[in-house]
Amino acid sequence: MILEQYYLQCLSQASYLIGDETTGRAVVVDPRRDIEDYLQDAEQLGLDIELVLETHLHADFLSGHLEFAALGAKIGFGSLAEPEFPARLFDDHERYSLGEVTLEIMHTPGHTPESISIAVYETPDSLTPYAVCTGDTLFVGDVGRPDLLVSSGWSKFELAGMLHDSLHAKLFTLPDDTIVYPAHGAGSACGKNLSSETWSTIGAQKRDNLSARISDREEFVASISEGQATQPGYFSYDAKLNGQIRAVRDHAPLQALSLAEVDQITSSGAVVLDVRSPETFAAGHLPGAINVGLEGRFAEFAGSVIDPETPIVLFGETDQLSEARTRLSRIGYDHVAGSLVAGSIDMANVVGTERLTVSELKGRLREDSAPIVLDVRGPGEVAEGAIEGSVNIPLVELLLRMNEIGTNNDIVVYCAGGYRSSIAASILRSQIASDAVVDLVGGYSAWAEAS
Repeated sequence: MILEQYYLQCLSQASYLIGDETTGRAVVVDPRRDIEDYLQDAEQLGLDIELVLETHLHADFLSGHLEFAALGAKIGFGSLAEPEFPARLFDDHERYSLGEVTLEIMHTPGHTPESISIAVYETPDSLTPYAVCTGDTLFVGDVGRPDLLVSSGWSKFELAGMLHDSLHAKLFTLPDDTIVYPAHGAGSACGKNLSSETWSTIGAQKRDNLSARISDREEFVASISEGQATQPGYFSYDAKLNGQIRAVRDHAPLQALSLAEVDQITSSGAVVLDVRSPETFAAGHLPGAINVGLEGRFAEFAGSVIDPETPIVLFGETDQLSEARTRLSRIGYDHVAGSLVAGSIDMANVVGTERLTVSELKGRLREDSAPIVLDVRGPGEVAEGAIEGSVNIPLVELLLRMNEIGTNNDIVVYCAGGYRSSIAASILRSQIASDAVVDLVGGYSAWAEAS
């Protein structure tokens, strides 16, 4: 048996290659859209990927099932899924043989109605599984959130009840030493308290997972139905797109644009996405550009502040541009009109922006016309401490709640360390056409340390 985990840190997303050495047959589970790593490893291991198994219709990334299908692989879902494209739909407890290695499809609804887990047996005669790929049903340290389909008419309480049953009547009946391979880890918006560990065991999760070990159904439903963070704006877009027929990933080279061409494209509604660090962005950038630094959770936040149908011009250093395009493609953001290399333009065409230090902000707050202080962190972060008098609007809610921010005063934006505040400040400057928006260097971490 071959079982390889692929963990994508920037999206906290895990996928798997499962193969049988005796036959050379293999499947991939929940693959990302750039499928080259799976293909390369399969070739080196002497495997032929014949099937893509999706644990559910993902919301946080665009899966690579159609990219694999274009190469001849089949696609598989649980039988409650209704994709537009041809797919094999597996019944509960149906088995799929790769030769010796055998997979059992377990219906584990709750995160979504069609969610499945995949038990992996080393031989057809094995009485117990070696591992189980749990998708978004069971994470290390948490369970999947049940509220992502509320806008589609599903009750989060009904799904939470299903999730309880999937855990306690299905997954927790597996032997304690069964390895748990989840679809996400720490940082993912698909749960509340995910661990940084990327695998565990059934026994460890029954003992240590605070949500999963709540045996009382009503208590469990109440606990996981509340307190979930606002989902990033692109989630509903990806959830639909993952069940639809769409174009496969484009490998054509990025179109290099001149400054004049960028001006023409942006005048027609495109946005300039500056992928450099907040510090570099503040030193000089194109007017109206939005800053989402490539070194952070780039795709997640770009998908929270830019509409998926909006054309994008990438701006950054040469070695950043193709990586930025790949990361955007992972969430289905394919409308990249071209790119402009930062070092290729005259500095006379860029503008700088102010960033306040903690001491400068304290001085500004003592003035008669004190600025509005905007906190773009999540509720859990705010509960642990905030700048007195600040207004909290999480970054992923900013575009929807712009009318709550007064514009009569200057605005100072802060987050935990300065990454999200640069995004928010650039959004505000582009939306309200004002230079009176700055962000706090070092964020709340610097403020708390100084205080």
